[in-house]
Amino acid sequence: MSLNPFMPAVRFLLELTAVVSSGILGWRGFDASRRFVLVLVLPIVVAAVWGMFAAPEDPSRNGEVTVVVPGVVRLVIEVLVPGGGAVALWGAGPSIAALVSAVVLVL
Repeated sequence: MSLNPFMPAVRFLLELTAVVSSGILGWRGFDASRRFVLVLVLPIVVAAVWGMFAAPEDPSRNGEVTVVVPGVVRLVIEVLVPGGGAVALWGAGPSIAALVSAVVLVL
């Protein structure tokens, strides 16, 4: 973890953005017959993937993980989930929010 106390808050906001963005994509990106299911299922899947995998002895976790993965795999997941949130926002329509999310992720 970073020594900067501001970074965990930014990380948490990126996590929330990824989960909420997937729900927005489920609502805006699909027709009415699938919309109601996807607005619930997509955020649950994103949160499950995010919470299921962790690197051993990750200081940002409590040590209890479902699936232990190497640090490189966890890093890929940590980029793909918030990045996927930005892509989901872009696909759902709010392009300004998607760009802000992507810029914050890169920074």
